[in-house]
Amino acid sequence: MTTMTKAKGAQALPINSILAGDCIDVMNSLPEASVDLIFADPPYNLQLKADLHRPDNSKVDAVDDAWDQFSSFAAYDKFTQDWLKAARRLLKPNGAIWVIGSYHNIFRVGATLQNEGFWILNDVVWRKSNPMPNFRGKRFTNAHETMIWASKSEGGKYTFNYEALKALNEGVQMRSDWVMPICTGHERLKDDNGNKAHPTQKPEALLHRILVGCTNPGDIILDPFFGTGTTGAVAKMLGRDFIGIEREESYRKVAQKRLDGIRRFDRDALSVTTSKRAEPRVPFGQLVERGLLRPGEELFSPRGKVAKVRADGTLIGNDVKGSIHQVGAALEGAPSCNGWTYWHFRRDGKTIPIDLLRQQIRAEMGA
Repeated sequence: MTTMTKAKGAQALPINSILAGDCIDVMNSLPEASVDLIFADPPYNLQLKADLHRPDNSKVDAVDDAWDQFSSFAAYDKFTQDWLKAARRLLKPNGAIWVIGSYHNIFRVGATLQNEGFWILNDVVWRKSNPMPNFRGKRFTNAHETMIWASKSEGGKYTFNYEALKALNEGVQMRSDWVMPICTGHERLKDDNGNKAHPTQKPEALLHRILVGCTNPGDIILDPFFGTGTTGAVAKMLGRDFIGIEREESYRKVAQKRLDGIRRFDRDALSVTTSKRAEPRVPFGQLVERGLLRPGEELFSPRGKVAKVRADGTLIGNDVKGSIHQVGAALEGAPSCNGWTYWHFRRDGKTIPIDLLRQQIRAEMGA
């Protein structure tokens, strides 16, 4: 396995690597404030007491591995506190964390997150479209898992690509209940014996949505419970860097093989829809300075209102002077007005919104 590094002061950061060892020890060895996002899929502490069988008496391949077993709730809480403390140290000031769990552990994790200084932003319900049935018929079918999204602190300016998630959801605001299937079929990794390589492998669709929504290309994502590498695989495809920590050699082997076969998406495909507020600010006066609009040139509203451009980037219309927004609002008798979409200019007999000129300048700024 080749380890790439990114300089962080005097200490190098091992990016795009799977680090072997206990997650707490490894995290404590990494440089402080060095990662942008953490996705954590910690042990759920399922507390299984006996084998689970289907109606045909076949055994369910449940999570009974040693890494999911704790002697008591107190022991699990101590483990949770220790790894969350180490994780928070690694986050940049505007970093954030996602933690996934089930009813067995997520409430305990949520309380510890708050105790350690994280600021909870949302809880997101992953509703499984194909959950495992409840074979004993004594409880509801457990058809969802809960994810907690939290910033490092209350005032953190975390990344949230709202418009990109809205576009991903066909123009509808993304909600906090996500419906997608569990990992099955060709996506489910198998070991050399044909068995599931990991009992709780997460679907790539889940990580795709999180990383598109909460990171940008070039960001560093840490997964302290790397397993078979879903976080790393999606991060690599989306042009993000990752650090995986995994103590089980068998999982590391499967994850590395998986990552070796992943190809990063083309650069153009990594761009996502951004918020208007995130785009570079272009004053209206810059259009006048650049000669895209001339002093004395008339602008028109959709309802026939007229104003003239002044040399200082203001407008005058019906004895009203001010910005493109102020004059538009005054002429319409409205409390506010978006002058960029309200005002139009004329070229070759065509009426064109002035926002087109703003977009032209923004395109030049991004070139």
